[in-house]
Amino acid sequence: MGAADLVPGVSGGTVALVVGIYGRLIDSLHAIAAAGVRLIRGDGRGALDALRHGPVLWLASLGVGMLTVILLAAGPLSAAVEAYPVPLAGLFVGLVLAAVVLCWRQLRAPSGSHRWIAAVAAAATFVLLGLSPAGGTSLDQATPLWWFFLGGAIAITAMILPGVSGSFLLVLLGLYTPVLGAVTERNVVVLMVFALGCATGLALSATTLRWLLVRFHDAVLAAMVGLMIGSIRILWPWPGGFESTALALPTASTWLVPTVLAGAGFVLVLGLDALASRLRGKEIDLAPAPEAEESRTSAGVTRP
Repeated sequence: MGAADLVPGVSGGTVALVVGIYGRLIDSLHAIAAAGVRLIRGDGRGALDALRHGPVLWLASLGVGMLTVILLAAGPLSAAVEAYPVPLAGLFVGLVLAAVVLCWRQLRAPSGSHRWIAAVAAAATFVLLGLSPAGGTSLDQATPLWWFFLGGAIAITAMILPGVSGSFLLVLLGLYTPVLGAVTERNVVVLMVFALGCATGLALSATTLRWLLVRFHDAVLAAMVGLMIGSIRILWPWPGGFESTALALPTASTWLVPTVLAGAGFVLVLGLDALASRLRGKEIDLAPAPEAEESRTSAGVTRP
């Protein structure tokens, strides 16, 4: 997930979906959010109970793994994307298409309405990602702090929404370069406001998404499928990979390598999923089982 978040147009949520940890990720984030709400209300014991019944250590290990990869792979991966944008874009298209297949398999009772939901979500994502992004070249002192807060809250949703790139959302909001400038200039105030927005957005989006998955499982997954399909606009290898949202047909000299890599990525992900399913002996389910939901409720983790 950390490596995916470094690549423009790729979502860490897509990776979580592919490797089968998406449901556990949502549950973990919801437990943290529930604990925070109880702590704000002055219920320290309830906050501890919520944390105790949530996989906090698992979430911490995931966070450490993401941070480690980001620190170690940021340079090499950025260099690879810059040097080989078209082949890598083809590879990521294959990965996302495989994630689409895996996500659609999780629908419990697919119907025509779900196909319409996926189509509308795909079309909306495709159009929105084609908007010309705005952004400055340095940290704009006139940018209000509330915009950094809002930008952090919006962009962090990419962590748990397959098909949505947080970095690209920051570009669309005109905050990508200002945030990088704040990091470079060690602007503590801006970074703290941005981090607070990320924490708030993560808590709200995780809780809301968990509520939706429990009650509207198939519709939510269909929308996620549409998001991932629409996001291929960012990953489409031609003409230049990640450099723009412009689309073109491949030429005779550029189609082979990206297409082969896309096919290899697609087959690899589906093969790993088949192996994982055989080892687990059952299919992945993105929503908590009803009995698990009830046990969490009785254990002090309130339903959103």
